Amino acid sequence: MLENTQPVLAHSPALHGFTDSLAMGRKLARALGLPVAPIQVHQFPDGETLVRVAPLVNTQAILIRTLSDPNTKLIETLLAADALRRAGARRLILVAPYLPYMRQDAVFSPGEPLSQKVIADCLGRAFDHIVTIEPHLHRVHQLSDVFPCDTTALSAAPALARWIQRTGSRSLVVGPDEESEPWVRAIAETAQFPWIVGRKERLGDHRVSIRFPTLPSCSRAVIVDDIASSGATLSVAARALHREGISKVDAAVVHAIFAPRALARIRAGGIRTQVSCDTIAHSTNAVSILPLLVPIIRELIS
Repeated sequence: MLENTQPVLAHSPALHGFTDSLAMGRKLARALGLPVAPIQVHQFPDGETLVRVAPLVNTQAILIRTLSDPNTKLIETLLAADALRRAGARRLILVAPYLPYMRQDAVFSPGEPLSQKVIADCLGRAFDHIVTIEPHLHRVHQLSDVFPCDTTALSAAPALARWIQRTGSRSLVVGPDEESEPWVRAIAETAQFPWIVGRKERLGDHRVSIRFPTLPSCSRAVIVDDIASSGATLSVAARALHREGISKVDAAVVHAIFAPRALARIRAGGIRTQVSCDTIAHSTNAVSILPLLVPIIRELIS
């Protein structure tokens, strides 16, 4: 069943969404003047899933779903894509604010898969265009290098810069490692604040070591990162900053993966305020990605 958002543009495609992403989907649809079409999910006793999509109002369709908890959501999303194709969709856009498995871009030990390519092939053959926010890429620098469809990777740097500006004067923008330097510089230059990156050594899944060069004079530092899961990197970085004389340390991340006890570990490291973008629904969400998504989706459906 279609939900109308007012005003709805004539001949506009519907925005199809699963229950877990409908809150964001409705906001996006309202901003774009699109109808919303909830996707129904039925789970059989054996664990298999049946999805059912609403009738199409256009041969173009948009599916929104953030793909955290990927091993469940990926299957349902692929089934929904097939249902939309069979319902008549000729052009299918996936809006996946968080895109999983992108960091596994190499075979590190014999017998392992190349996970990034497996997932990219599956999604890239099911959809014509994929839009995401800050994919966690390492050796591969562009989504178009691995996806067999059109892709748009949006940077959350402008959104994080605005939050840092609103919440304090003369803040030091801090990246936990040298790999993050271009992204940290973009945030800092937009906010017009100084920036610095550390040198990180990973000692295990939950243990890292971080060292910083000489810090400029600032009373507040904001650690920025694209993903936070265990909280170890943020906690270690905060302790290092406190040792260097920074009295106020906050943290802002894009994707709030946060494992159990991660927030407790972050607080124990001396971080006052922890916020995240709303790419994944979490209690720390304070930075909206809607202003990033609206222009590109409007362009894609025009």
